[in-house]
Amino acid sequence: MSPKRRLFGTDGIRGTANTDPMTAGTALRLGQAAGLLFTRGNHRHRVVIGKDTRLSGYMIEPALTAGFIGAGMDVTLLGPLPTPAIAMMTRNLRADLGVMISASHNSYEDNGIKLFGPDGFKLNDETEAAIEATMDGSLLGRLAGPSKLGRAKRMDDAAGRYIEAAKGTFPRGLRLDGLKIVVDCANGAAYRVAPQVLWELGADVVAVGVAPDGFNINRDCGSTVPKYISSQVLQHGAHLGIALDGDADRLILADEKGAIIDGDQVLGLIARSWGDSGRLTGGGIVATVMSNLGLERFLRGRGLVLHRTAVGDRYVVEKMRSGGINVGGEQSGHMIMSDYATTGDGLLAALQVLAVLVEDGRPASAVCNAFVPLPQLLKNVRFSGDSPLEKPSVQSAIADAEAELADTGRLLIRKSGTEPLIRVMAEGESVEQVTRIVDALCAEIAAVAA
Repeated sequence: MSPKRRLFGTDGIRGTANTDPMTAGTALRLGQAAGLLFTRGNHRHRVVIGKDTRLSGYMIEPALTAGFIGAGMDVTLLGPLPTPAIAMMTRNLRADLGVMISASHNSYEDNGIKLFGPDGFKLNDETEAAIEATMDGSLLGRLAGPSKLGRAKRMDDAAGRYIEAAKGTFPRGLRLDGLKIVVDCANGAAYRVAPQVLWELGADVVAVGVAPDGFNINRDCGSTVPKYISSQVLQHGAHLGIALDGDADRLILADEKGAIIDGDQVLGLIARSWGDSGRLTGGGIVATVMSNLGLERFLRGRGLVLHRTAVGDRYVVEKMRSGGINVGGEQSGHMIMSDYATTGDGLLAALQVLAVLVEDGRPASAVCNAFVPLPQLLKNVRFSGDSPLEKPSVQSAIADAEAELADTGRLLIRKSGTEPLIRVMAEGESVEQVTRIVDALCAEIAAVAA
């Protein structure tokens, strides 16, 4: 059983900015506690801090900085960069800790803090629990003395380092010349680097969502608003659309007809491409319980295994590492390719898809539909107080739905790790069936939660 955590959820700490727990005070205390735990040895310790484009980043960043300095750590501020860039820089700069300030796909009102260890991987549950315990305890006499305080500085070439690293993942000898690509950066962390990478590789780039103002991150754009990238592809006559989220660790794609290509199709495409070229390791890929049953059947037909985990890219990464698997991801668009990165990277995943398009020569609509998905429907029910899932009437309704689907589909009901929502998902042989099942379950949960 994982240790009890109060602040950390499935992807770091997250909440409404300037409201508990996402306050300057929490950030200060977190910097102090994490700094103390990651001060190991006699060398000069360093933490790197990046952020997305939210207004509240200006509050959280200096508070974290003060905490780490008070713990005796030097701080290197990288500014707005994608989450995977921060993970990469943590390793490349031999830092003891990496921090990303972001609430990912949430609107500007929220913010969050994600932590990476010196290996560039997200911290495990035990380490996060230890940080919380340190935050809750007394720090009296444990912080650095006046002569041992850290220093802070900004790094000007961090974006350039990430751009070169991203370009290095594209197959040598291939170019994007002749391809028009729309890239939607969600007015977030990738607004400078993503268009630059695509342009330097030869693409005709149409960049949208690249005018952040502190408030417009993920607003009517980005991977959570797929209709926008679809419309932009059609408007500009592009060959492919790439939509990232606020911290650019996930993506969705739109083909030349404006049809959406979700994370499951991207996983299927990369698995097929890497499998055919002998690059796929571990005999399969890793995805979560949310991935479509059609993907599992597609992989099985190619002699590959789909390993499923709980929702959250950290759990995907853990399974990849334990199983020697180098491709994993989520239907929502987190794609992890451990040959290149330690966490989800939307831009690197898009480059792998583009490499297949260049090599294949056919349009995205012909290349990117790796399998026919089963009808799947996901709906959310908001609740307050205790979770309604344990109520007898809800349990009975779930049992009836599972019996109906039997071996022809799947039912997944879970509590969100970041919001007070119950997520209800069903897959089956027909749209009518899954719609009826999901609507009935949502109605029962809503009645109990009212």
